[in-house]
Amino acid sequence: MTAAQAAERLGVKPATLYAYVSRGVLSRGRAADGRASLFDAGEVERLALRGRPRRPAGAADIFVESQITEITADHLRYRGQDAIELAGSYPFEDVAGFLWTGELPAPRGASRPRGGRAAPPSAETWRAPEPALAAGRAAQAALPAGTLPLERFQVIVPALAATDPLRLELDPVAVMAAARVIVAGMVECLPALAAPPVVTPPPGESIAVRLWPRLCERRASPGLLRAVSAAFVLLADHELAASTLAARAAASVRADPYAVVATGLGAVGGALHGGSSLGAETLLASARGAADVPRVVAELLRRGEKIPGFGHYVYKAGDPRAVALLGMIRHAAPKSAQLAIADAVLAEVRQKSLPEPNIDFALATLARVAGMTRGAGEAIFAVARVAGWIAHALEAYTTAPIRPRAVYTGPSAQ
Repeated sequence: MTAAQAAERLGVKPATLYAYVSRGVLSRGRAADGRASLFDAGEVERLALRGRPRRPAGAADIFVESQITEITADHLRYRGQDAIELAGSYPFEDVAGFLWTGELPAPRGASRPRGGRAAPPSAETWRAPEPALAAGRAAQAALPAGTLPLERFQVIVPALAATDPLRLELDPVAVMAAARVIVAGMVECLPALAAPPVVTPPPGESIAVRLWPRLCERRASPGLLRAVSAAFVLLADHELAASTLAARAAASVRADPYAVVATGLGAVGGALHGGSSLGAETLLASARGAADVPRVVAELLRRGEKIPGFGHYVYKAGDPRAVALLGMIRHAAPKSAQLAIADAVLAEVRQKSLPEPNIDFALATLARVAGMTRGAGEAIFAVARVAGWIAHALEAYTTAPIRPRAVYTGPSAQ
């Protein structure tokens, strides 16, 4: 049965049908074209005769059909392409374009992958005009010393928006152009930490190259710079994570791209989302060395706190993004004392049979090994995820508004 036939037989909306799939009530197959969903007629009929399943108390299901990202128990794919492989073969700018358009160039020295077509814009097109940069830099300069990069982004993006009189143009080409301005502006409006300050990078420098001196005083090593670039790709999208759902909902009511990104930035710093890497950075910084890790972990557990950067809602057996990024960090800086601390944390957690590390722990490890400023992990996360927020916005601009309903549980009318 098609999705429409199954929903009609059950007397439910398509979103409810997909909620049944997520909760294991129904199984779903794929049609020959790989897109359409098919349902077993017998299974649907048995459910129809049995009646609708009861929803567990406190559960909330929101389902949106999307062609952008697929997540399974052990894989992450962008438009059918393995995200881990993309991270090893493509720069962030190419993958962002792929998320937006479905077009992917062949990697250097390799044949074009399945589904790829023309190349997206190069890094040279990822630039913000001088008036936008001036506004963004002035806005973040007024913030107190010690303000985290993510908090600066939350001020920079509205300032960039104020300089763009065409921001309400929601044609795909205009939206993608605005997205490139937003990413470049977020990065180039941050104050530079490295000397000499980098104010206007020459054309062609990647977003990763431009961001590095704004997060780290040290000169970038090639290996760690590649790890930052890979992290951008691994974090570019993750289906309907909290910040993406918020951004997509904003886009569904036709908010402009700057407002969409600002909405995502408001949610991404949550301690259970992108902000988890900040907690993991603090954990790693608390240990004086690898031998001090058991004390640090024990104190966390004694206070009843969870160890930040471990476990995931979807990847129960381990986050493949974390495995890939940690591997790149080990290859780039095998003798790093900060890497030794991270490995000691991993050993201590595994000894206690706790969950495997997630991408936030890997980001925190990258930040500590590279000697980056506090909050660098969530800054990398936020810049990367703009690509996904815009990809979802492009889809949402063509659909009806997202308007969930609440189940009222308050007092009855008197």
